[in-house]
Amino acid sequence: MPTTFHDLEAYQKLPRLSGLVLSPDGSRLVTSVSEPDPKGTRFRSALWEIDPAGRRPARRLTRGSKPDTAAQFLPSGELLFTSARPDPAAAKPDEDAPAALWLLPEAGEARAVGTRPGGIATPMVAREAGTVVVTSLTLPTASTAEEDQQRRTARKDRGVSAILHTGYPVRYWDADLGPDQPRLLVGAIPDDGAHVQWHDLTPDAGPALRNASYDVTPDGSTVVTGWTVPAERGDRRAQIVAIDVASGERRVLAGDAAHDYGGPVVSPDGRRVVCSRSTLPTPTRCPEQDLVVLAVDGSAEPRVVTEGWDRWPIWYRWTADSAALIVTADDRGRSPVFRLELDGAVTKLTGDDGAYTDLVVAPDGSAVYALRSSIDRMPAPVRLDPTTPEQEPVGLPAPAETPELPGTLTEVTATAEDGTPLRSWLVLPEGASAQRPAPLVLAIHGGPLGSWNAWQWRWNPWLIAARGYAVLLPDPALSTGYGSDFVQRGWGAWGAAPYTDLMALTDAAVARPDIDETRTAAAGGSFGGYMANWIAGHTDRFRAIVTHASLWALDQFGPTTDVATYWRHEMSPSMEQANSPHRFAEKITSPMLVIHGDRDYRVPIGEALRLWYDLVNGHDGPPEEFPHRFLYFPDENHWILTPGNAVVWYQTVLAFLDHHVLGEEWQTPDDLT
Repeated sequence: MPTTFHDLEAYQKLPRLSGLVLSPDGSRLVTSVSEPDPKGTRFRSALWEIDPAGRRPARRLTRGSKPDTAAQFLPSGELLFTSARPDPAAAKPDEDAPAALWLLPEAGEARAVGTRPGGIATPMVAREAGTVVVTSLTLPTASTAEEDQQRRTARKDRGVSAILHTGYPVRYWDADLGPDQPRLLVGAIPDDGAHVQWHDLTPDAGPALRNASYDVTPDGSTVVTGWTVPAERGDRRAQIVAIDVASGERRVLAGDAAHDYGGPVVSPDGRRVVCSRSTLPTPTRCPEQDLVVLAVDGSAEPRVVTEGWDRWPIWYRWTADSAALIVTADDRGRSPVFRLELDGAVTKLTGDDGAYTDLVVAPDGSAVYALRSSIDRMPAPVRLDPTTPEQEPVGLPAPAETPELPGTLTEVTATAEDGTPLRSWLVLPEGASAQRPAPLVLAIHGGPLGSWNAWQWRWNPWLIAARGYAVLLPDPALSTGYGSDFVQRGWGAWGAAPYTDLMALTDAAVARPDIDETRTAAAGGSFGGYMANWIAGHTDRFRAIVTHASLWALDQFGPTTDVATYWRHEMSPSMEQANSPHRFAEKITSPMLVIHGDRDYRVPIGEALRLWYDLVNGHDGPPEEFPHRFLYFPDENHWILTPGNAVVWYQTVLAFLDHHVLGEEWQTPDDLT
């Protein structure tokens, strides 16, 4: 029976939830829901309200012409959010204005309450005082908003886009950095309907606040933020600093040459802050991740609270009484919720197969709210008890439910060459059986520090299952959720244990009677694309290889990626030489579909261009028999983000698989003809 996953256009219209914020009285839960705009060319997000008690259906709160994001409640119960929608109250509403801060009362229309020439981002609210903290991009020499606007206008009028850099990095993911830089601004929402008068808390920040997260104490007196400082050879160290709002005085709470710190979250009592701490990797040793508790006033030494817990925390929030932490971490193909006492004791709160994100703790301590997803369930809001072990979540009414799936989900286990237990998820299409075995697609996750444990929008296995394929989702060496030793097995040797683990799990999958071992393909993106490239040069067992945003020549990738300083820590010249897929180009026999976006700065387009030329150069047969394809997106980045391009991505991948794995005639997607 046809499902939503048989129709790529219908699939793109499924609502996509992200983020949760709870009102001060605990009665309103708000999330962001993304759907295609009326033209179907861009995703646009709106704010929706969810009943924490689970009695009322979800209701839509905003309907702007631009995405509405970053919701935060004021102590009064009014809702703040950011949006680049034109302000109808302006003398000349500007369709191209940067994002502003908007306020939505409990009853009435939203109105703009804060603007800056460089836009407004990431509002945080002091839960008692109502002080609002935001970031805004500001030109380095501008001391006021007016001066910032004058300089921006002058650059635009003169047609100047050039950026003069004095340090590293110069770009990040898909963004060119500069010439403006983020600053922290603080202010209060006026009662008279006027705009916020922002106070620039960090006029001397320079690039220190790039990609930083921050929080504010309940009384609004102190902002705690990440703060990067330059180090030798273009490197940076990430610290945690506290900034006094009244004076602007800044003091370091955590920072040293051996660690990076980030993600500060202030406790409800305002006395402490928890943050992440990561050791610097080396070519022979993987990083270690911990949570550290600091005193906001700097009166106590940092305290590691995850010592001895062999998991890497992802989301973390304080309990309402500031006595413990609610934490998520990858764990054997899931990402459960844990309660972490400050003495290090850990209680697993969820006992299902879910992956939990966006934790929110009720102000009275009665509940924890989260978005829960899994390989076979879209993200949806749930409620948990903050103390009950191994509980089942209570589902809350969501804007949309997961449609009927075109198959079933199970697990496959195997044993690595060194005896380590291995596991993976296996998506089986409807009708797969010993009498009708399904062809198999090996899908390799990116990272490499990651795990298949949550719903996927970009590499959705159910779209592939709808075409009759089984999809294997393995966690090989380097995957998270199995302990540091499991990561260490593949550290500095990407082509060794990660590759043999993938082959062992593939062997276990094709040994099943409902899988056709003669019709298989491999696919992956980012690090998964690297592994697809490595597989292509080391085995001919797969009829087709799909490689997206992939690393090809490690000696080229390391210095040209947006964060080359990180890879210098992890990659030595000998590691690059031993593990670079490009050295085995001449051994590739499987047809390859190469996919890349030109705006990808994490894995630059040069990787795909070099891979493509090596494939072309290695083909000595007639041009019409050239088996490879290159799907190029001039305006996409590491991910394919627009609905139309996403549809073309899936159409091309499925056409390539159908042609080479099933032997069907090649069909070029209509939009590519």
